[in-house]
Amino acid sequence: RTSPSSIFFDEPTVAVDPQSRNAILEGIQKMTAKLHRVYTSHYMEEVEEICTRIMIMDHGQALATGTNAELKAMIGTGEKIQIDVPELGEATLARLDALPHVTRALTAEGTLELACQNGTHNVSDVLAVLQEGGAQFGRIYAEPPTLNDVFLEITGTELRD
Repeated sequence: RTSPSSIFFDEPTVAVDPQSRNAILEGIQKMTAKLHRVYTSHYMEEVEEICTRIMIMDHGQALATGTNAELKAMIGTGEKIQIDVPELGEATLARLDALPHVTRALTAEGTLELACQNGTHNVSDVLAVLQEGGAQFGRIYAEPPTLNDVFLEITGTELRD
């Protein structure tokens, strides 16, 4: 009897409850490092969690391959920042939009939404502008790019048949 060198998982967590999904993912992660694992999924958060090398495919074509970090560095989508700001003056919004790393600054219903290039001081630079402008702010949420962002930027965001 021989041991396999590779194992293929084709969307193993489709249509399972959260407890079963977690158990499946834990089991896959515990498999020996000597075993080559190929994992296919439409769930990018799973891929991000358990895969060391990732290939993004669309219509049977490999479009990008790399580590999680390498793929995220390939795209223009960077950090997303959301801040609860009940009131924000136009001048402060214009100063935020003028920051060199900010690619978009919008306000809607008391929430400031910013798209930024990847950087180490995005949040602190934004907060400094808000404080200088006298803006009152609450909850701050910052999120780096995800594999969903990578997939959508590489394959396109339009729905297709």
